[in-house]
Amino acid sequence: MTTSPTKITTKKVRFNFCYVWTPQEGDDGRKSYGVCIMIPKSDTETVAKINAAIKVAKEEGKSKWGGKIPPNCKTPLRDGDTERDLDVNPEFAGHWFLNANTLHQPGIIDKNKEEILDTTEFYSGCYGRASINFYPYDSKGNKGIAAGLNNLQKLSDGEPLGGGKSRAEDDFDDDFEDEDGDLLD
Repeated sequence: MTTSPTKITTKKVRFNFCYVWTPQEGDDGRKSYGVCIMIPKSDTETVAKINAAIKVAKEEGKSKWGGKIPPNCKTPLRDGDTERDLDVNPEFAGHWFLNANTLHQPGIIDKNKEEILDTTEFYSGCYGRASINFYPYDSKGNKGIAAGLNNLQKLSDGEPLGGGKSRAEDDFDDDFEDEDGDLLD
């Protein structure tokens, strides 16, 4: 397996704003897949790996940025306690977060490394690991480091976030009586 200093795999994180089954159209008209990765602030190991990968990506970006790192270089890692309205998004409290995107659908596996095909199994609120890479960009006067989404691994379920779609089999109980009082089998 080849590794790159700009590619990392997280420890256990929580996923939010998951667009991993159907791409979303961006302002530029291009369709992409993406996910918000919420990293607990207690996970200093993952944060250190992200910061190291960003540092390498900044060095690589010098060739795009005229030989030097711009003073206003944007980076993807953000503080959930200060950059989100916790009254609206309380799940961001105590987390770092970043948005990772890709033009190609990411691979999605479960904890046994088996492919997940059921679109209701990976959702905003579940927990898992992410493989991401960091790269420099220079677009429309904005210079910085972006996070590219490679693949995702679901480790466990969590409370759905953002009014996520429920599963049909969870919405209906087994002991339903019709209007005549007959128990349906």
